[in-house]
Amino acid sequence: MSDILNSIILGIVEGITEFLPVSSTGHLIVTQEILGFKGSDTFEIVIQLGGVLAVLWFYFQTLWQQAKTVRDDRQVQRFWMGVILAFLPAAFVGLALHSYITHYLFNGVTVAISLIMGGLVMWWIEGRPQREVATTELEHITPKQAFAIGCAQLCSLIPGVSRSASTIMGGMLVGLNRPTATGFSFFLSIPTLGAASLYSLMKDMQGVGEHGLLNIGIGLFTSFIVSLLAIGWLLRYVSKNSFRGFAVYRIVAGIVILALTYSGFLQVSA
Repeated sequence: MSDILNSIILGIVEGITEFLPVSSTGHLIVTQEILGFKGSDTFEIVIQLGGVLAVLWFYFQTLWQQAKTVRDDRQVQRFWMGVILAFLPAAFVGLALHSYITHYLFNGVTVAISLIMGGLVMWWIEGRPQREVATTELEHITPKQAFAIGCAQLCSLIPGVSRSASTIMGGMLVGLNRPTATGFSFFLSIPTLGAASLYSLMKDMQGVGEHGLLNIGIGLFTSFIVSLLAIGWLLRYVSKNSFRGFAVYRIVAGIVILALTYSGFLQVSA
């Protein structure tokens, strides 16, 4: 199978799973093993930029309006202070533990267990009684809520947990309704994924050349298009449905990955 086709497939997987609460990193690890494609960390991070670009595109009008009013609009200022607060925990811990996580946790067993445990937690959270008064607007998210969501995002440093799942579920636990928690997760992806991508590029520019600019560009473009579709679909979905369907998917996927790992089809270690 050609590298171009591999790049397209990985771009599709990244685009679908980056914003759905099912773990993009976990799915990329398993997909690369199935394809026999040994991509570098840089390749995976660069195609994640497609998701960042998709969020910027999807929310362009909102972001442009906020940029024009941020000097005088206290609500916009508070919202972006919240985004920064939520970004900081993963930024510091991720930077400190990046090498350890990549070396020891990027494997099928970790992904499978994380998918299953995350699915069980998601099922439990969706089954809790809903608060009578929930935060229903992004601008009303408090600094305390934002920081708590940022702490929840720390869980996503473990492959298989899912950045979107940890932030959305964390948001629901601190009082955000489902659509607001989902929207905040999208905005939080801008600094989180953007910083991770820039850091990886600065650390290993040679990793780009290993796969060729064409292959990486195709993966990036594919990820952008598919992410754009996934964002719109998820916002429509959460307005009327719970996340329990994703919880079931995670549990089933985790069991399948465990079976494939212990049967020898997937490598147990990174």
